[in-house]
Amino acid sequence: MLFLLQKTNRSTNASPDYILMGVIIGLLVIGVVMVYSSSYVWSAYKFSDSLYYVKRQLLFAGTGVIAMLLIMNVPYTTWKKYAKLILLVCFCLLFLVLIPGIGMVRGGAQSWIGIGAFSIQPSEFMKLGLIIFLASHLAKYQKYITSLKKGFLPSILLIFTAFGLIMLQPDLGTGMVLVLTCMVMVFTAGARLSHFFGLGALGLVGFVGLIASAPYRISRITAFLNPWEDPLGDGFQIIQSLYAIGPGGLLGLGFGNSLQKYFYLPEPQTDFIFAILGEELGFIGGTVVILLFLLLFWRGIKISLEAPDSFARLLALGIVSMLAIQAMINISVVIGLIPVTGITLPFLSYGGSSLTLILCSAGILLNISKYTKI
Repeated sequence: MLFLLQKTNRSTNASPDYILMGVIIGLLVIGVVMVYSSSYVWSAYKFSDSLYYVKRQLLFAGTGVIAMLLIMNVPYTTWKKYAKLILLVCFCLLFLVLIPGIGMVRGGAQSWIGIGAFSIQPSEFMKLGLIIFLASHLAKYQKYITSLKKGFLPSILLIFTAFGLIMLQPDLGTGMVLVLTCMVMVFTAGARLSHFFGLGALGLVGFVGLIASAPYRISRITAFLNPWEDPLGDGFQIIQSLYAIGPGGLLGLGFGNSLQKYFYLPEPQTDFIFAILGEELGFIGGTVVILLFLLLFWRGIKISLEAPDSFARLLALGIVSMLAIQAMINISVVIGLIPVTGITLPFLSYGGSSLTLILCSAGILLNISKYTKI
């Protein structure tokens, strides 16, 4: 993987990857439409306004797109200059969210900080902040990455410090995305496989410990293995998700005709929006979304391979890995391949911090694409 870090000199083409931009906008439009379709019943019941969620999603999407376009024109080298400051701010936010009275509890997790009528999720900021810092750190100290003490361990300790703070909320899903993304970056930087094998053994023990330490996580595992054992409890979400996808068939029930959004699938506009999409638009609709994600990942990898220096390559790889891992985990949960983790589907799920930060990440990726010949 060391070939990814070879430096080249290349000037900006002044034009971003328009194919990547088109895919991002396409996924975003599908997301807004599906947030409306999946949420209007719940919005009308909870807020007496069937457009409550989609209006907020439009605000988040609009803000995110503006941020993406602005960031797209900021040279990616700027983020390297402020990598330490960005990481420090992210760590401060992770500490603040744990303070009673500042952090807000939702769904059993203290993961949000309220700001007026809105709220931010610091763990989302940490994902991008750590990717930026790690890209800078690995590019600068790449010659030490094969050394356990000088290269590998410092990066791993930083990653798991952030993971530990996220787990105090607790938020296993976001923590998993962060760790897996960073591991891809460290591996690509040239870390030895033997170090990963040792870390994997320790990680397995730690993961089992995390599962065993929280009864609700054990319940999620047992519900995944046999959701019909507790159909009205821990297995409820996954059963309702499968009931949504199954009847969708090839063409779906038609836009707006989902039955599961009528109080069967809890808040379907968030983590399980893909289930409603499958129910209404069928196998073809779901396949189109997956193909768009695959196209996005392919363009992102090409940008990483063609990037002009090691920082840009690792930064692009980190961003596209984060999006790929998050999308794969979310869709796998929805179709019953892995236990429920509670993470959103990039560009589609309802959410402020998640959507905005994903679009900001896309802006950085688009800026790097200006310096490539793809």
